[in-house]
Amino acid sequence: MSLMKRMSLIFRSKASKVLDRAEDPRETLDYSYQKQIELLSKVRRGVADVATSRKRVELQVGQLEQQSAKLTDQAQKALSMGREDLAREALTRKSGLTGQIGDLQTQHAQLQAEEEKLTLASQRLQAKVESFRTRKETIKATYTAAEAQTRINEAFSGISEEMGDVGMAIQRAEDKTAQMQARAGAIDELISSGALDDATAIGKGDDIARELDAMSSQSDVEAELAALKAGGSAPAPALGTGDSTPAATPAATVESQQEEGQA
Repeated sequence: MSLMKRMSLIFRSKASKVLDRAEDPRETLDYSYQKQIELLSKVRRGVADVATSRKRVELQVGQLEQQSAKLTDQAQKALSMGREDLAREALTRKSGLTGQIGDLQTQHAQLQAEEEKLTLASQRLQAKVESFRTRKETIKATYTAAEAQTRINEAFSGISEEMGDVGMAIQRAEDKTAQMQARAGAIDELISSGALDDATAIGKGDDIARELDAMSSQSDVEAELAALKAGGSAPAPALGTGDSTPAATPAATVESQQEEGQA
């Protein structure tokens, strides 16, 4: 296949595809119906023209028959008056009219037959046009319904795809929410068990521990001071199980006695 033939084939196929997309069957049906109506109108005008011609021939035949009858009367009068020559002339003219009347009657018969033929064709064509119109409206209604159904299905398909995406997004959101809730619960359990210190309570814990240590030290000092005042040895404060601190050194005793004398 030559290059030009291939290009021509491609062009025709592309053009046909474009025309298929642009063509609306409803518009095509309406156009065909309009053409049939125009054809029916032409046939009806033809019937009317033939009928008019037939009527004109009938009028001419009637006029000629009147003239023929008049010539017959004139011929009779001429004979009654002894004018045979005039009677012969009247009859000669009547004979010419008779030939014209015969030709017009033949033409009238032809026109009448043509009129009947066109009238029958017009009636048949009108019946076909009416049948086509009914079928056209049915096809248009069916096509419109199918088109609407197609659009609804396409819209529903798009909504279904969109809802599928939305459903996936909701599922991802629920999964992330469940993951965050599980993480928060695990952190709460670790904090409650002490495995994970609460960062917000570190400063407070240190302050309380220091305050408790200070109170314990002050309590030990007061107990030792009371024992010195009573003249006995100071009790050894217990710091842990099985552990004890040695008794106060002599320097500490002297210092305590000096403080007591000053008091």
